[in-house]
Amino acid sequence: MTSDHTPLTVLGLGRMGAAIAQVFLRNGHPVTVWNRSPDRAPHLDALGAIRAGSLAEALQAGELIVISVPETAIAATLLHTAPEAIAGRTVVNLSTGRPAEARDLEAWIADRGGRFLDGSILGMPETMGTPDSTIIYSGSPEADQQVVIAELGTAKHLGTDVGLAGVHDLAVLAGMYGLFGGFFQAAAMLRGAHRDTAEPTGSLLVPWLRSVIDTLPALAAQIDNGEFPPIMAGVEEHQFILRMLLDANRDADVPTDLLDPLLRLFDAGVEHGIGADSLTRVVPLLLNSPART
Repeated sequence: MTSDHTPLTVLGLGRMGAAIAQVFLRNGHPVTVWNRSPDRAPHLDALGAIRAGSLAEALQAGELIVISVPETAIAATLLHTAPEAIAGRTVVNLSTGRPAEARDLEAWIADRGGRFLDGSILGMPETMGTPDSTIIYSGSPEADQQVVIAELGTAKHLGTDVGLAGVHDLAVLAGMYGLFGGFFQAAAMLRGAHRDTAEPTGSLLVPWLRSVIDTLPALAAQIDNGEFPPIMAGVEEHQFILRMLLDANRDADVPTDLLDPLLRLFDAGVEHGIGADSLTRVVPLLLNSPART
């Protein structure tokens, strides 16, 4: 199947779905589109998009069905309404969801004679179709439409376990939300001291975070290798600094809910006798396993 002539269906025409459809249209694909609100993304009509009158019609139009809706559960609900249209088609889900949901959907599609890939887009609608968007995906090699997926950005196949895309996507989001948690605590501290946040964020916090982010690959290698020489400081030193930080917040009547769990994890590490090791050695504690010796 060549990317030049693959008939595609795009389900979901929010900002990301519309951007996906636009890339495929500009690359010469026949593209059928469908959205629960039928008048979404009218600019696609001028690019040659075919608007299906029903979900079943949309599913039957494409050899490859690309779904971009808010979550995998919604994608599954849409597909369940027209199971007879699945046979012989490949479904690529680019909606956010749990790994278990992807595995369940893969089994359901396989039972109906279709193929399934689950994926996620690490990028913005404005960067679709450029190397600045990364598309991670996983699933059976028989369903691998890498040539078509690669039109959307930098494509990275993670393996045959269809749940791997969800694991990686949510792991990236976990890192992002952890960053937000620290930023929100910092902003609350500054505002609690009647200081603006923008200037110190730009001049102090962002340069510091960039230097810390540069250490993450080395920290990740420690976790993979099971070797934990201290980088920056050991668990006990981080415990001391974080406790001081939280005490200062409480002195100023600023809640510490966002960072309290991290202190509990450092406390557990010290209790397990790993206070002198790199802070990454607390990761096994999250997995309910003993700290490695």
